[in-house]
Amino acid sequence: MHSKILLLFYIVVCLSCNNRSSYTGINHTGSLPGNTVTIEDINPYSQLDKIPLPGGFERIATAKNSFAKWLASMKLKKDKTVYLFNGTPKQNQSAQFAVLDISVGNTDLQQCADAVMRLRAEYLFANRQYSSIRFADNNGGVYQYHEPYDYNNLQVYLKRVFGMCGSASLAKQLNNKPFNNIEAGDVFIKGGFPGHAVIVMDVAIKGMGKKIFLLAQSYMPAQDIHLLLNPSNHSLSPWYEVNEEATIETPEYTFTRHQLKGW
Repeated sequence: MHSKILLLFYIVVCLSCNNRSSYTGINHTGSLPGNTVTIEDINPYSQLDKIPLPGGFERIATAKNSFAKWLASMKLKKDKTVYLFNGTPKQNQSAQFAVLDISVGNTDLQQCADAVMRLRAEYLFANRQYSSIRFADNNGGVYQYHEPYDYNNLQVYLKRVFGMCGSASLAKQLNNKPFNNIEAGDVFIKGGFPGHAVIVMDVAIKGMGKKIFLLAQSYMPAQDIHLLLNPSNHSLSPWYEVNEEATIETPEYTFTRHQLKGW
């Protein structure tokens, strides 16, 4: 009798441990609190373009030296925890799918729009397009990257940009574009004090029709740049779809389809 009870208990436990939501192998949960490392805390994808697509979708082909191609090659951390600039975990660990392997710095500067500008500047620097690394503040003052063209000077330059520019100024610098024409590198942005901005990291298409995309953000306080889960469509997450809805619901902010801009 005791052996039958133990066997039944073992079966129940095994079934419970395997009762997980899944989509083409993608785990949709955020990092769990506490110090115990679990399977949900580990990101299995080494870089962004390794993230699986839903059936029938293909990534849109991009030019060799394009911003979109550069974003697709972004390395991802194995640890899915989002950390603040001071090294402490962000309080909300339920927004991210994965974390980009890029420094947040040790000051409270690289927030939402700053993360977008950081990625854009890093791309231009990697492609030696130094004269194109420039951002404007809300009064129209222009901050141009200048010699020496080394990585340390780029980081010094970006700290100044982060201190003087933000979502309000970046929204003015970017150009409006239709939601249906979304491309990797585009930005959903609400300029303000504060506003918010998230960057489109990847885009895929099914046939000649439906498009889906990935989003990434930093936030306040300054924190690791992370790929966002899709809170409105768990079966599609972390992908978002281009549809007729008026709003794009992200885990921590809501944008409208008319707030999409490009460089």
